[in-house]
Amino acid sequence: MWAHLRGSASTHKRMLLKDNSTTPDIEENIALLQNGTGQEIRNPSLKRSFPHVLVATLASFLCGYHLGVVNEPLESISTDLGFNGDTLVEGLVVSMCLGGALVGCLLSGWIADGVGRRRAFQLCALPMIIGASVSASANTVMGMLLGRFLVGIGLGLGPAVASLYITEVSPSFVRGTYGSFIQIATCLGLMGALLIGIPVKDIPGWWRICFWVSIVPAVILAVGMEFSAESPHWLYKQGRIAEAEFQFERLLGGMHGKSAMAEFSKSDRGDETDTVSFSELIHGHHFRVVFIGSTLFALQQLSGINAVFYFSSTVFRSAGVPSNLANAFIGVANLIGSVIALILMDKLGRKVLLLWSFSGMVLSTGIQVAAGGAFASGSGGQYLSVIGMLMLVFSFAVGVGPVPGLLLPEIFTNRIRAKAVAFCMSVHWVFNFLVGLLFLRLLEKMGAQLLYTMFGTFCLIGVIFVKRNVMETKGKSLQEIEIALLPQGQIL
Repeated sequence: MWAHLRGSASTHKRMLLKDNSTTPDIEENIALLQNGTGQEIRNPSLKRSFPHVLVATLASFLCGYHLGVVNEPLESISTDLGFNGDTLVEGLVVSMCLGGALVGCLLSGWIADGVGRRRAFQLCALPMIIGASVSASANTVMGMLLGRFLVGIGLGLGPAVASLYITEVSPSFVRGTYGSFIQIATCLGLMGALLIGIPVKDIPGWWRICFWVSIVPAVILAVGMEFSAESPHWLYKQGRIAEAEFQFERLLGGMHGKSAMAEFSKSDRGDETDTVSFSELIHGHHFRVVFIGSTLFALQQLSGINAVFYFSSTVFRSAGVPSNLANAFIGVANLIGSVIALILMDKLGRKVLLLWSFSGMVLSTGIQVAAGGAFASGSGGQYLSVIGMLMLVFSFAVGVGPVPGLLLPEIFTNRIRAKAVAFCMSVHWVFNFLVGLLFLRLLEKMGAQLLYTMFGTFCLIGVIFVKRNVMETKGKSLQEIEIALLPQGQIL
């Protein structure tokens, strides 16, 4: 029965698109939009789409918050729950959310396609609310680990759906700018967690407040999505043509919405409702774009950025800088780089920012290697290392941080977008976990110079890979990108 309904919806969709009764008006609108007369005609008002994007970025804010929420309070948590000095348990409390994030991310594509982007956001908020409550009220280690795992499920689901949603509801001329909000929101979440954790050493039990506070933005996300627009791309994929057109008009305005709907129909191949199998993503027609997406996320983590976050406090303290001030410096460098990415994303383009970013990280890791050299001894080497770390964080935030999460939903076709993004972001979480697990051991065995040389090599590979494989998507609609990729079925 469901198969019959899906088939009927798909047939009805194609019949509607082939109906020529509305084509002249739509074609006229497209011509008007593309004739180069008047910026106010070409670009829709941002007032329509911005509130929906702003609500969606709460998922990324929560992601950053929960990644950083245990950093400052960890000592107090370990003392209150009775595992102080047990580094294995402390590591589990910090990283348990990464295991949950992998589970949530793997499921995100099927959830986003099954219930829609708005409901997926609400399902993302649910385990974050429950998990934060369990962690805040935990009296045992197992209670804390359970809460962190539940939070992790939402943490894996949220950013993946946010990348999808923001890409699909944004006007093409600001899609890069809106996509940069994800990185900025994550950065603000990390900084917010550090700020809220400051009183933890002076106020007993303050760590519980740190978890309770996170429930507020999660509730706002769930409620806000009830009033936000659904993705027109998802509605179209479900055969709900009239609703898709209504949401396009809601997000872009009447004339722009009709034109976007007409352009969308040009890329329709009648297979939008077909089920996407996992095997389709790893071989065959879609392998090339999925490989590019997965590699970008792998290189993002292998660049050593998490090593900086893990090791920065030690390096700053060795240079005589307090760890709290070190975290502030790292946070400011991250935020400034993210803001610059927001400004330049739709001016210079995704590919240029990636190339600049990876190149800057090569230079930064080179400074780190030089700082550990024989010629850079004493305080000079320590301060040089601090400069290298700040440059690395800044370079990362300009491109390697925000671009992959924006670029991948752009290059994937509507049919595979949700599941392909889920697959590629799962690679991100796997490498994130491995870097966090192995960094200290590799540092001990290899030394800082050799380790940062390895990170710099991966950044150099990133420069070469981006130059040879990534296409520029700046200013193009999702339908234009899909049509451009169809002839060869790959990115050149």
